[in-house]
Amino acid sequence: MSTVDSGNGPIVILLGPPGAGKGTQAKQLATRLGVPAISTGAIFRQNMADETELGQRAREYMDKGEFVPDSVTNPMITARLKAPDTANGCLLDGYPRTVDQARYLRSTLDSMGRKVALVIEIDADEDEVVSRLLKRAQQENRSDDTEPVIRHRMKVYREQTEPMATYYAENDQLAVVDGMGTVEDVWERIDQTLVHAGLVQP
Repeated sequence: MSTVDSGNGPIVILLGPPGAGKGTQAKQLATRLGVPAISTGAIFRQNMADETELGQRAREYMDKGEFVPDSVTNPMITARLKAPDTANGCLLDGYPRTVDQARYLRSTLDSMGRKVALVIEIDADEDEVVSRLLKRAQQENRSDDTEPVIRHRMKVYREQTEPMATYYAENDQLAVVDGMGTVEDVWERIDQTLVHAGLVQP
């Protein structure tokens, strides 16, 4: 990968429905870019472990099984983006989830003189994803991962993410990658996307 100016490295967002193998690809993607992978889950856990004010507020919602609102999530993301290890860029996994969050992220990055370099959406056939998740549930004895539950999660994902994908597509920042096939097949497509975007060398 070519060098980047300190504080102005590529910020890449990874989107993908449950069961699309996003977690596996996120690790390889961050390694390929040479940047930290940032997930909202990890940020929540760190803030709760450090017992920050935001972490305590996040715990209150999570303990009740509720979504953590933007008023808590957004400031956590801002603080994380200002950490020194993101100077050469970062991979955002699981954020933004909504158009409102995408707009907030853009405003925040603008104030830092930075911008999103690329948004990669892993696209996968719903029936295939459901089949994968049901198989995984059986292997891991997840009795709560039934087909209706999985399809509901997919529906929620689509309702949240499709408007956001459109938002990034309108800004010419979205690349959709076919998520079908082996992990290696999908990774090869992602890597080609990075090369095409000029973020890494072939």
